[in-house]
Amino acid sequence: MRYILSQRYGIKTIDYFCLYYYTSRLMNNNLLTTEKDPMGAAIADYYNHKKADRLRVFSSQFDEDEIPVKQLFRPFKLMPVLEKTALQLATGKILDVGAGSGCHALALQEAEKEVCAIDVSPLSVDVMKKRGVKDVRLVNLFDEQFQEKFDTILMLMNGSGIIGRIENMPQFFQRMKQLLTPDGCILMDSSDLKYLYEEEDGSFLIDMAGDYYGQIDFQMQYKDIKGETFDWLYIDFQTLQLYASANGFKTELIKEGEHYDYLAKLTKV
Repeated sequence: MRYILSQRYGIKTIDYFCLYYYTSRLMNNNLLTTEKDPMGAAIADYYNHKKADRLRVFSSQFDEDEIPVKQLFRPFKLMPVLEKTALQLATGKILDVGAGSGCHALALQEAEKEVCAIDVSPLSVDVMKKRGVKDVRLVNLFDEQFQEKFDTILMLMNGSGIIGRIENMPQFFQRMKQLLTPDGCILMDSSDLKYLYEEEDGSFLIDMAGDYYGQIDFQMQYKDIKGETFDWLYIDFQTLQLYASANGFKTELIKEGEHYDYLAKLTKV
């Protein structure tokens, strides 16, 4: 059965896609072209004209949805509590992954914190520079030439989505070890989609022999610009904890949200 995630289940679509650029081909060092960058085009339009058309989201598993582009520019006071908490906890040299329009980086700068914002979208990077993000770079997180060390790696708006599929977890954690200082941490939010499979009697109908239930495919379109289909991972806290432990990380549940979402802190053991 197909559903619209944001309308039927209260999930805010905006909270889950700013990292989408990285997910179609995980662990490569590709950058986006303007011909395949719907979100970047929407961000540029809104910044330049104060309005934007529909940023449409498609999936083989759910009905068509859309992202309200205005919300990509929200200030700190309008951010969800999980995002606010993560920004407040971020310390030291901070890496903002998939920074989009720069809303998180700007909030960190306003709090006088040191932040490096990265994105693979030239359009988004250009907007961030114009908005005043001091250290913004056009780079893919998985580019091995990017070898700096950070005290906090910030992965918000369903930060686990960047991993794409559950089998990519070991590679993801290996890359995090390369980028974190010895006492550094990852601040990541995600959601447990188990409730999508809840029956009327309260039981859950999940095919345990199939793919992990949090793996979703998406595609985005803005005007006539259509991006590549990409994999997106929603992961429950227990599964995140299991894979983190197997790959040398400990996991702390920082805060739970209102829509089956949560914020986790991951540190190297």
